[in-house]
Amino acid sequence: MTGLAAPSSAAAPPGRPRTGPFRVHVVLFDGVEELDFAAPYEVFSAAGYFTDRPVEVRYVSVTGPTTVRATYGTRVRVEHGWAPREADLLVVPGGGYTRPDDPGVGAEIRRGTLPGALADAARRGLTVSALCTGVMLLSAAGLTRGRPCTTHHRVRADLEGQGGVLKNARVVDDGDLVTASGVTSGLELALWLVRRELGAEAANDIEAMMEYEARGTVWVRG
Repeated sequence: MTGLAAPSSAAAPPGRPRTGPFRVHVVLFDGVEELDFAAPYEVFSAAGYFTDRPVEVRYVSVTGPTTVRATYGTRVRVEHGWAPREADLLVVPGGGYTRPDDPGVGAEIRRGTLPGALADAARRGLTVSALCTGVMLLSAAGLTRGRPCTTHHRVRADLEGQGGVLKNARVVDDGDLVTASGVTSGLELALWLVRRELGAEAANDIEAMMEYEARGTVWVRG
C-alpha cells in the first residue's frame, strides 16, 4: 500500500498510448449522486490546464443523449451517448443503491442495461473506475470478481459477497480496474488517476488550485 505518492509503473495497464488526448467518460444515470460525478468531472477538467497532454472529459449515458435527474434533484443534460471505445477511462459514480424503490444504482442493476454495457466495454487500454456504490455496478457486470476493490462502507459486505477482494483503502488501483470508497473519495480517485496518467506535478497543481489535500491510503498492486 502507498500514500498519495508517485505512481508505480505496475499500476498502469499495458497497451495505453501516452500520446494524444486523455479521454475521460463520466457515466450518468437517473439517481446518480451529485458529488459522485461532479468532483471527478471537475478534477479531470481542471487537469487540462496543468498538462501539455490534452484532456477531454464528457458525461455519457448508456441510453444516449438525455437529461438525468440526480439524487437531490439536480438535472444534468448529457450530450453524449455510450462510446467506450472512444475513452481511455470510464468513471462510474454511485447513488441510490440502498434505496430500492428509487432511481439509482439498484434500479440500474435490476434493469441490466448499464451492467451489460460495462461488461462489454472492457478492453486492452481502457481503465474502468468507480466510486462509492457505483462499484456495485461493476460488480453486477462481473468486473470486480476475484479482484482487489473497495466501495462505500455500507455495502462492502455486498461487494465481498459477490466475489470482490475487499481492500481497506480509500482508492484501490488494480491496473485497469480502479475503485474508491465513499462519496467524497471521488476527489481522491480522480487525483490519483491524474497523478498516474498525467504526472505528479499536474495532480499537485490541481490540489493547490482547489485548496484540497488528497487523503487516505491508495492500494496499488505491486
